[in-house]
Amino acid sequence: MKVRAAIFDIYNTLLEIGPPPSDAEARWVELCRSALAGKPALDLKTFAAACDAVIAREHAKAREAGIPHPEVFWPAVVCEALPELSRLPRTKLELFLIEHAALQRSVRLMPGVAEVLRALLRERIRAGLVSNSQPYTLAELDQALGGAGLNRTMFLPELTFLSFEAGFSKPDPHVFRWLTARLRGCGSTPGEALIVGDRLDNDLEPAHAQGFQTWHLTAVPSAWRASGDWGRLFDHLFNGPR
Repeated sequence: MKVRAAIFDIYNTLLEIGPPPSDAEARWVELCRSALAGKPALDLKTFAAACDAVIAREHAKAREAGIPHPEVFWPAVVCEALPELSRLPRTKLELFLIEHAALQRSVRLMPGVAEVLRALLRERIRAGLVSNSQPYTLAELDQALGGAGLNRTMFLPELTFLSFEAGFSKPDPHVFRWLTARLRGCGSTPGEALIVGDRLDNDLEPAHAQGFQTWHLTAVPSAWRASGDWGRLFDHLFNGPR
């Protein structure tokens, strides 16, 4: 079936995740000194544990309210874990969280992403995002796309689901029902849209159950209906399957 929209997961799909810097703890100390004018009250590992405790509590509350796949808002989590951060102006807090994210891992565009995205623009195929993500995700994506001469504005807001904005996350079927409603508002259907992701459980199985076309992004073709790396996806979209 013709693809009129391609909707992408972000992590391990558009963005490749690499290891954290070897000097992450030293960078954390310097980051806190710069932003908070003093030595951090918590080391990096303890800060992570404090954040995990807040997340676990908030997830439990959400599940009690009937939300099986809850999502937190990361800025609120970190401000509770390290209250000094709540005194930062919003823009400075955003910058702090972007720099903190870089202490957890490195990110870059997956090989082959740029070629597919440019072709989507050229062929006027709608592009969207469906991602379990946080505000810093957008900064990571902007930086990676910018390095390839691309811009996040190519992804239509009406076809972009970001879990931190919704309070729930994949694999909740509501994510893909939401996308279904948005597609219909664009005069399209799930059967004309391709969901691209690296995880069967989070991305492809729930999307397929709602009638979407799906592509399992993997270095080695899998047993899923359609799979392969970005090069094979390019052929699938623009040259026909191999």
